[in-house]
Amino acid sequence: MSEISEKKDVESTMSPATPVTDHPVHHVARKEAQLDSAAAFATGIALSEEDNTRLRRKVDRYLLPPMMFLYFLQFLDKTSLGQSVLLGVKTSNHISQSQYNWLNTIFYLAYLVFEIPQNLALQRFPVAKYMGANIIAWSIVLMCHAACKSFGGLFTVRLLLGVAEGSVTSGFMIITSQWYTRAEQGQRVGLWFLMNGVAQIVNGFISFGLHHVKSTHLKQWQILFLITGSVSFLMGVVWILYFPDSPTTAWFLTQEERGMCVERIRQNQAGMENKTFKRHQFIEAITDPKVLLFALFSLIQNIPNSLTNQFSTIYTELGFTTLQSTYYGIPNGVVEIFTIALGILCLRWFPNQRGFIAVFFFIPDVLGAILVIALPFHNKYGILGALYITGFGTTGFVIALSWLQGSISGHTKRVTAQGLNLVGYCVGNLIGPQIWQAKYAPRNVPPWITVIVAYTIAPALLLVIRYILAAENKRRDAAKGTASATDEEDVVDIKHADGTVTVERVDKAFMDMTDKENQDFRYPL
Repeated sequence: MSEISEKKDVESTMSPATPVTDHPVHHVARKEAQLDSAAAFATGIALSEEDNTRLRRKVDRYLLPPMMFLYFLQFLDKTSLGQSVLLGVKTSNHISQSQYNWLNTIFYLAYLVFEIPQNLALQRFPVAKYMGANIIAWSIVLMCHAACKSFGGLFTVRLLLGVAEGSVTSGFMIITSQWYTRAEQGQRVGLWFLMNGVAQIVNGFISFGLHHVKSTHLKQWQILFLITGSVSFLMGVVWILYFPDSPTTAWFLTQEERGMCVERIRQNQAGMENKTFKRHQFIEAITDPKVLLFALFSLIQNIPNSLTNQFSTIYTELGFTTLQSTYYGIPNGVVEIFTIALGILCLRWFPNQRGFIAVFFFIPDVLGAILVIALPFHNKYGILGALYITGFGTTGFVIALSWLQGSISGHTKRVTAQGLNLVGYCVGNLIGPQIWQAKYAPRNVPPWITVIVAYTIAPALLLVIRYILAAENKRRDAAKGTASATDEEDVVDIKHADGTVTVERVDKAFMDMTDKENQDFRYPL
């Protein structure tokens, strides 16, 4: 019996592979190594709605809490530099505003350079274990921040932090696509992404508390880095020991439930994972117009993202005290939680309308940025409220993240596309800090004009993407009527223990085909 047939013989629900001779198929022979890992677990049995709901809830129960907590820690760690400004890190390390901007820039430069290698490593190695190693690495680097005494030291640790944290969002997107249907992915991405808002709230409270700490041995900002780094280290260990690498190896699922998980994601027409790097998929990803448009959107949308680490400086420029600035940042987190939660509900209320929903959330951003410029500078509470409004657009970015993931098939292509998208994210965050120059303070008109332009172009790009995908879906629907029934399947060469080779039928969903190769694939809108 072949390796695939052995894996398929799971309890009474599993059905053996069907020889290709039983029914004629579209014969494009593929080797066994080209298969998606889920192919060995596919049962071919449709799930009842009751079983589907029960399994989804079980997966949510085991996966979402650790994912949400890890994303909370990641954002807490990434933005700890901004909070440390209020606790004296600039004074202790004798750094200027220009040098501080470079500390934000170097993080994303390292993130940028290592993003594609990180994504390819996530394909090559077990996802959870590789992410866990990166979590432990970044936690150690974060604690090393406390030992810095100069710009050079901070520059080095920020660079290393960018390298290590590059695996998190990509890893989460892979995990989400492995476990959830396309209709479910946007909501789950929203749930773990809204933890950024929780992190902003907690960061404010931590900074407020540390502001009252008096220590002769450690400065307040050093305690901040040691606390956040220690918690992240413990999480890294727990992640390696607890989190499964894929549904086919999940410790909390029975063998039958693993097969059911595979059937749940069959409708995605995107498979689960494949550890073989495929050069043609890589090339297809870097030349695919929609992938490049998503990356361009990510770049432009994230230029204003530098606001996250600029808020503390803006608050003090408005005349608020350092202590006030620690808790005035808390509403930013509340806004992010509220808007992402609203976005999740909109995805549920208006299925397959991702593009329009994402565009809607950019409108308040533009309005808020205009108000920051237009309001009299002495109206500091009005400007403060306008600053909070500029947090709505994060939801548009979150929706676009899951939208891209659901629009790509083929594992190498998917990780490459996600990597390019995050490269755009990095470039935007590289540019962002450099627009906040001391010479523009305190009104910062040129930076805010840049923000307005970015928040106008980004949603326009999403509308272009939606138009392209809708047109392609229409073309495929029209072509479907003339395609033969055999085009639904493909075949694979299976090598048996005795050395003989047979050809067996495999559903296209598990052939690790790209979205361009698989004409049954339909793009979410």
